[in-house]
Amino acid sequence: MKLFIEVVIYCVIFTLVVKLFAGKSPLDCLYFYPEAVQERVCELGLAKREDIAQRRKVFVSIFTSIMAVLLIVIIRYVNGVHDYWIAYLQSLFFLELMNWYDGIVIDKIWVAKDPFWLIEEVKDIPYVQTWKQVLKKRGFLSLVWIIASFIVALIVRVL
Repeated sequence: MKLFIEVVIYCVIFTLVVKLFAGKSPLDCLYFYPEAVQERVCELGLAKREDIAQRRKVFVSIFTSIMAVLLIVIIRYVNGVHDYWIAYLQSLFFLELMNWYDGIVIDKIWVAKDPFWLIEEVKDIPYVQTWKQVLKKRGFLSLVWIIASFIVALIVRVL
């Protein structure tokens, strides 16, 4: 039960970081949108390609750092894990649930239902992933998290 509560907190923090970077307008976070949306927004002069790329770099670096440090702190210091394989399994548990939470709750529920994410000038272009796209992307990322969990477990073990 404790791990489940920790994962819920982890996903809430995930959501808060995304919301923080989303800013006051979906134009502040165009890097979340499909390429077709980004292209049209740039053609309309609502954003510049360089700005989107720069914001993506900033988001990815800060977001990844926050979520990685938080994961390591939870596993090593909150849960007191020293064993490599327990750290690996806890890391995999957190990362896989975060992965599917992102695809289902963030993409298919929040982004699809909240009018905040709709960019009026390009509302004719689909910006929410289809279920097939979600399953394909999350399936691939599941494999990535299997590998990343080895690295997290190593860091936890060394600390």
